[in-house]
Amino acid sequence: MFGLMLVLGLAACAVRSSTPERAESALEFDAMQLTQLDGTPLPAEVLEGRVVLFVNVASKCGFTPQYTGLQSLFEEYEDRGLVLVGVPCNQFGKQEPGSSEEIASFCSLNYGVEFPLLEKQDVNGPDRSPLYDRLIDSDVGGGAKVQWNFEKFLVGRDGTVRNRFGSRTAPEDAELRAAIEAALVR
Repeated sequence: MFGLMLVLGLAACAVRSSTPERAESALEFDAMQLTQLDGTPLPAEVLEGRVVLFVNVASKCGFTPQYTGLQSLFEEYEDRGLVLVGVPCNQFGKQEPGSSEEIASFCSLNYGVEFPLLEKQDVNGPDRSPLYDRLIDSDVGGGAKVQWNFEKFLVGRDGTVRNRFGSRTAPEDAELRAAIEAALVR
């Protein structure tokens, strides 16, 4: 199964209201079951208590070279508590058509990606994954759908979505790096 398998505990559920008041709750990684490209669960302890940068990725996109910078960010900040998680998505121009094996091979051979990659999933629309429901419906997500590949959501150590960056924000961007630095000290 190529869809993201995600099980939310009742304590992790948040309901997005149609009013401007949106209930902000932390992502509780111990209550989620995220599945990696190889079909194995991503252990909650990989994410718990760490700063996480979720990025919806694609292999055939103009932004695909961001993989180089993302891997560099991961290497630079991993020891301080950053985890990068790539989330393959084929919703934008069908730019991630490959199988899990093809995606893993492409990322490893072309960009040396060592950070976790989840199974392919939808980030918008009626089949949007529960993970992206939570990211988008957070206060920071603002309920606005993902615009394109390589959009980034920064989640703090407490599981709260702290920042959202568009596709054009490169991994080397000073504002992104400052947000990561700030999240790492809290």
